[in-house]
Amino acid sequence: MKTIRKMAKSSNRIMMDPLVGAIDQGTSSTRFLVFNATTAELLSHHQVEIKQSFPKEGWVEQDPKEILHSVYECMDRTCEKLTQLNADISNIKAIGVTNQRETTLVWDKETGEPLYNAVVWLDLRTQSTVEKLINKTPGRNKNHLKLKTGLPISTYFSAVKLRWLMDNVEEVHEAVISHRAMFGTIDSWLIWNLTGGREGGIHCTDVTNASRTMLFNIHTLDWDPELCTYFEVPMDILPKVRSSSEIYGLMKSGPLSGVPISGCLGDQSAALVGQMCFRDGQAKNTYGTGCFLLRNIGTKPVMSDHGLLTTVAYKLGCHTPACYALEGSVAIAGAVVRWLKDNLGIIQTSTELEKLAADVGTSYGCYFVPAFSGLYAPYWEPSARGIICGLTQFTNRSHLAFAALEAVCFQTREILDAMNQDSGIALSQLQVDGGMTSNRLLMQLQADILCIPVVKPSMPETTALGAAMVAGAAEGVSIWSLNPKDLTEVISEKFEPQINLEESELRYARWKKAVQRAMNWETTEAVNNGNETSVFSSVPLGFYILGSMFMLIGSKCIAGQYVQRKFERVRVSNAERV
Repeated sequence: MKTIRKMAKSSNRIMMDPLVGAIDQGTSSTRFLVFNATTAELLSHHQVEIKQSFPKEGWVEQDPKEILHSVYECMDRTCEKLTQLNADISNIKAIGVTNQRETTLVWDKETGEPLYNAVVWLDLRTQSTVEKLINKTPGRNKNHLKLKTGLPISTYFSAVKLRWLMDNVEEVHEAVISHRAMFGTIDSWLIWNLTGGREGGIHCTDVTNASRTMLFNIHTLDWDPELCTYFEVPMDILPKVRSSSEIYGLMKSGPLSGVPISGCLGDQSAALVGQMCFRDGQAKNTYGTGCFLLRNIGTKPVMSDHGLLTTVAYKLGCHTPACYALEGSVAIAGAVVRWLKDNLGIIQTSTELEKLAADVGTSYGCYFVPAFSGLYAPYWEPSARGIICGLTQFTNRSHLAFAALEAVCFQTREILDAMNQDSGIALSQLQVDGGMTSNRLLMQLQADILCIPVVKPSMPETTALGAAMVAGAAEGVSIWSLNPKDLTEVISEKFEPQINLEESELRYARWKKAVQRAMNWETTEAVNNGNETSVFSSVPLGFYILGSMFMLIGSKCIAGQYVQRKFERVRVSNAERV
């Protein structure tokens, strides 16, 4: 009888409480999730994987129309599942959007068609563009724009991807000239289409996504004319910048037609909100395709001296101040699992990686630096490439699996060290989320390598939760309170360090040594016969070799003169004896 009453109560709650939907568009998949605005309970969701294409080495693209269709599919299927639960989808009062950041696309506002594939944040094709931009800065300083943007000039950010599209794609170039082009990150593309597209769609973005473009001034919280001039980007193609929590427009089609889209956050900011890191000094780390550690630094932006980014964390309404974060970004985290599965074939599923690594419990001195797209924070070195070192005849795939998991943890340690140096206050524990946190061995390794506890929430969908929270809290919706005393307490699991400090430091020092081996691997030095780099293309090496040659020739000359003089003395001495 108690069970029946409990089920009836739960069913009534689903029927009566207001609900909020969240579109979570990530690098590898799209999801739509629906939360109870009163309890923060996840009621239903649907997920669709997204394809990535690699037209050339270092290029990463996605089809914008596939991304859009995946959103519609996820929303439709989730609504079907809710109906099966006897939930009234008319109770969905708002929709939030969270998205992969920096991924760049341009579309035609007259036809609504994308003019090229979306250039994904991981893409490296813009390396030559970055070099040209840096060359025109005083002192060739990659941090020349950092005071305004919080970012170094890097392949990572949207402005250089947009510059490449304008320079290399004729359709984009012509659309810009004829004022038909619209630029945006994934959030802009989705909101524009969902609110009507070419029939009155809203072209906007929020401050968190805008702050990742290098066209946005993080102090004025708007597009910066000088930055746009530097990148030669016309300002009329840019979306309007809005806060993270306000009504942007209404859904124009589908089962949720008429529901306001009222929240937007880049995925890492969404996770920060979902982890409820609203206080200065709180931090979270998200383990997805990449790995992203954000630390709330309050309402005043602070520039890092140790290779971190300064980014807008969130702005919870039109009339509230923005909050900022220090961020450390790792390009390859979960992507290393996909590489081991798809490229090497040593595992079939991600769960198999944990089992393989647990079987040996050590890398046996093997270290893996997965710098497939260069190294991000704290190095910002695009010339680095992946390296596996410390191999012996004893090394097997289990050791490699363990080394891959350790690599994720070591990269996080580097970022955390930089954050502690910038803030002057060591983090006492790390809050974590993302798909990889289901790997318990990874979480324990992370605690061991950081030498602090790692705290994982029992409900891992913090990114989508953050988008739902800001959407539900928006003025005109107001069904989700963000007041700290009203927030639901998060149930979590804590992983305590289990190895001693000396062992942790030894392993970390070995990792740092491996990172140095990966540096400056991919260079643009001159080549001989199209396949070999000339030794003289390296000035220090050239001087060394030339110097060695001259020393050798000189030593031979000196030796020859010495032998000649000695021979003369012997000849004269013999003549005197005679």
